[in-house]
Amino acid sequence: MIIGIPKEIKNNENRVGMTPAGVLELSKLGHQVLVQSTAGDCSGFDDKDYHAAGATILPSIDRVYQQSDMIVKVKEPIEQEYDLIKEDQIVFTYFHFASNQNLTEAMMKSKSVCIAYETVEDEDGTLPLLTPMSEVAGRMAIQQGAKYLEKPVKGKGLLLGGVPGVPPGKVLVLGAGTVGIQAAKMAAGLGAQVTVLDVNMNKLRYVNDIMPSHVVTEFSNEYNIRKHLQTTDLVVGGILITGAKAPKLITRDMLKLMQPGAVIVDVAVDQGGCVETTRPTTHEDPAYIIDGVVHYCVANMPGAVPYTSTLALTNVTLPYVLKLAEHGWEKACEKDSSLAKGLNIINGKVVFEPILEAFDWNKSFA
Repeated sequence: MIIGIPKEIKNNENRVGMTPAGVLELSKLGHQVLVQSTAGDCSGFDDKDYHAAGATILPSIDRVYQQSDMIVKVKEPIEQEYDLIKEDQIVFTYFHFASNQNLTEAMMKSKSVCIAYETVEDEDGTLPLLTPMSEVAGRMAIQQGAKYLEKPVKGKGLLLGGVPGVPPGKVLVLGAGTVGIQAAKMAAGLGAQVTVLDVNMNKLRYVNDIMPSHVVTEFSNEYNIRKHLQTTDLVVGGILITGAKAPKLITRDMLKLMQPGAVIVDVAVDQGGCVETTRPTTHEDPAYIIDGVVHYCVANMPGAVPYTSTLALTNVTLPYVLKLAEHGWEKACEKDSSLAKGLNIINGKVVFEPILEAFDWNKSFA
């Protein structure tokens, strides 16, 4: 199979779909890997690294798409890429279709085979290709939240960890999944007072068992959310419903409960966000203020740390890329039920039900 690695062209997306180590593994099996020139520069991998691993370096994104049977990316294709995608071409990347109808319709029109990292799911319900980026984003949420609490960026002027004689800040984490646990871990490490909310008691028990005593858990409901917003300095939104839009746990009217200069970091922005006032931002212009509350809603947070993120991503995606390259998508998905759950759109047909539900489409689209 011919595998293409294009350069990411989404705003400030510095990751790349595969490391030279991944290229080497594919090359050893006789597959051809086409890498767009400079695709890995921002992640710390130059063209010489890829060439030494067996890749062919191509000068343009057009040629990578044109000559490849499978495209391996990081983020969803953007508008400039829509017409480059061919019928029957496998596109393996993060898509987050449920929050982007234009992208969904463009991929249907392309008649490609879209396999979404974020919906590949193991039997125990874990999301192996989403987990490492959720780990990165959860940890970054606290770094960025602490930064945006500073006064020069319109925060309330609070040091999250406090100092002797001055109490630390309060962090509210919505969701006790991977993002939430990593955020709580980082916030606790800084010395903040942390509350984690979830509706899954088993997850809350786990958090309670592994976290220090200044991390407390409560059941998630509107009453408790409203109660905590009145005193919380930093909110981290880590809600995920696999492949579907995130529920809006914080509505516009709830912002009035928060103190001026408080910060919301909505990591769920890729799936539409769990805050009503969330809208996607970029690393170039990451934050905005509504009702005195600073919103940080960058849709590709791990793109700011591309070396770490690219290594972490390739660690988990490569085994699936190898299966797809060796067997083709149909046999690979037949052999691997986890990979089969990643199938979102096949030759113009939506095959992942949460996408139909997100847009109120009937089964005729399937």
